[in-house]
Amino acid sequence: MADIPNAIILYILNFIIEERSLAYLLVKKDGCLIAWGGKLAEYGIKNLSQGKQVCEQVFFLEGLLPLDDSPLFLPLMNIAVGICADIHIFHSEEGDWVLLLNSILDENHLSAMQQEANYSSLAQEKSEKLINHLSGN
Repeated sequence: MADIPNAIILYILNFIIEERSLAYLLVKKDGCLIAWGGKLAEYGIKNLSQGKQVCEQVFFLEGLLPLDDSPLFLPLMNIAVGICADIHIFHSEEGDWVLLLNSILDENHLSAMQQEANYSSLAQEKSEKLINHLSGN
């Protein structure tokens, strides 16, 4: 691992926990929920029950678990209206971990960039039509 000063590690950890609304689930290979924590309510995840199938409690995990030991990263997943998350799923000895990090700011930024690109393309198309019309083509 890179030689990173503790002050930087603590800053990054606090940033992820607070600004990215870190939340997690731990799931056994049979699909039963073992543990959870973090800011799950911000993702619309409430009233979890230990020992019950996680896919019955968290719909967007259907078909993703159990993990095949290779980590899975799903960026910018819209998991509910107005809720966008980067989802990381990885295996450990305890089970499969599902890590959620808020990515609504990234989604908003990408949407704004896409809107600007669409506007630019439309403006260019209108300019070309006007030039063609004025030149008699």
